[in-house]
Amino acid sequence: MTEALNRLSREERAKPIFAKTNAIVTNDHFVYTNGEHGPDYVNKDAMYPHTKEIWEACEMFAEAFKDKDVQIVVGPAVGGVILEALTAQHLTRMTGREVCGVYAEKQADGSFTFGRGYADFITGKNVLVTEDVLTTGGSAAATIRAVNLLGGKVVGLAALADRREDKTKDVEGVKVDALIKVNLIKYKPDECKLCELGVPINTKLGKGKKFLADKQASSNH
Repeated sequence: MTEALNRLSREERAKPIFAKTNAIVTNDHFVYTNGEHGPDYVNKDAMYPHTKEIWEACEMFAEAFKDKDVQIVVGPAVGGVILEALTAQHLTRMTGREVCGVYAEKQADGSFTFGRGYADFITGKNVLVTEDVLTTGGSAAATIRAVNLLGGKVVGLAALADRREDKTKDVEGVKVDALIKVNLIKYKPDECKLCELGVPINTKLGKGKKFLADKQASSNH
């Protein structure tokens, strides 16, 4: 019961951060990365310029893992870079010992690797992985695999938001700890209720601009 109350309290703390930074946009018409359409969008990039709010979000990450003997925090570039650095700072303050932070970079084949000498920080260490939004969990999974290959032990995966279909699933055997869980209404492109109603597609967020360009190119042939 106490754990459930703590989790609810943390989610209630997190919601104003998303609201203040406009990180969740509603009542519009978006095209998602997988091609589906929907009325809501998780715009995590809107949160990063607000340093106070992103600092508070990473503090919540650190609070959840301060007793897990985390020795290093890692995140996939680009989204996880700010998160790993700030979370490591909070853990250093909370634990009284240095907790370093490094990031993994995506390769042409879709895998993530640690360059720049960062691999040396991973081997034999307890690792916390941070990510902004879990849509499929692909980047987080690839980062966890990269840590495993180097002999690191992933003790947790912290995310700002989890918008996966099945939020109960682990990622590469690691339990997800997200500040908020987001359930999105989604339509297949040829079954989109918003298109039927003539709601204009948002071209500033998501893949709407590309969708319209592809549609225009198709109609020209």
